[in-house]
Amino acid sequence: MLRQPAVADRFYDGDPIRLRQALNKLIPEHPEKTEAKAVLSPHAGYIYSGGVAGETFARIRIPETVILLGPDHHGQHHDQGRPLAVGTQDWDMPLGRVSLANDLAQDLLSSSALFIADDTPHLYEHSLEVQVPFLQYFQKDLHILPVVVSHLSLQQCHQAATELTQAIRYSNRPALLVASTDMTHYLSRRQASKQDHLALDRILGLDADGLYDTVLSRRISMCGIMPTTITLLAAAELGAEQAELIRYTDSGEVSGDTEQVVGYAGVIIR
Repeated sequence: MLRQPAVADRFYDGDPIRLRQALNKLIPEHPEKTEAKAVLSPHAGYIYSGGVAGETFARIRIPETVILLGPDHHGQHHDQGRPLAVGTQDWDMPLGRVSLANDLAQDLLSSSALFIADDTPHLYEHSLEVQVPFLQYFQKDLHILPVVVSHLSLQQCHQAATELTQAIRYSNRPALLVASTDMTHYLSRRQASKQDHLALDRILGLDADGLYDTVLSRRISMCGIMPTTITLLAAAELGAEQAELIRYTDSGEVSGDTEQVVGYAGVIIR
């Protein structure tokens, strides 16, 4: 079976010609490209956050294998003891079929105490889907390992990161980690920026533990805190030494409403 698009024609154009035209506008033409261990990318409709995602992905080389980690927005709660759901299907997308990174998935699932095979949380989840057209734009032979993440303790985040890095190393192939997250939700621009830069300071310092503690203690409504924490930890285990903020903005840039915004950030981790 194929996973069908859940948010085509809502978050992005479902027509392949118009979608590619939209991506052409969102992605800079001739940026310098660098190798990266991971990126953070937002997941709102392209009209709001597509520019941030496009600028971020345009700066890096996209390998054939990409691990996507995003939050569960729909409460399709899987086994509470193992809150990381790995999709096992190929994806039918407007720009073409995307294959599962099957060997990597099998290696991870066979050795993990946290990751499980579960397609249900992926059926309607948009946080991973909206990343895929950008990845397809740059990588024609794209293979993905999609993971929907529910709530985890910090200790579980460390364990998940270690299990991921072990599977990546065992595969002996380059892989990019993508943490899908929006930042603060529905505060004023001033309040959101203040909250978000507390989190971004931790991210840019590759301080995963500090990020987790800051977001939870300050009640920052960053929906992808668990995927981002895992990604930071895994990137560090894979040798990452620095992070760069490509762009930070909020929904008010498009809507004109600066009293209730959602923050968006694009970050590259090398």
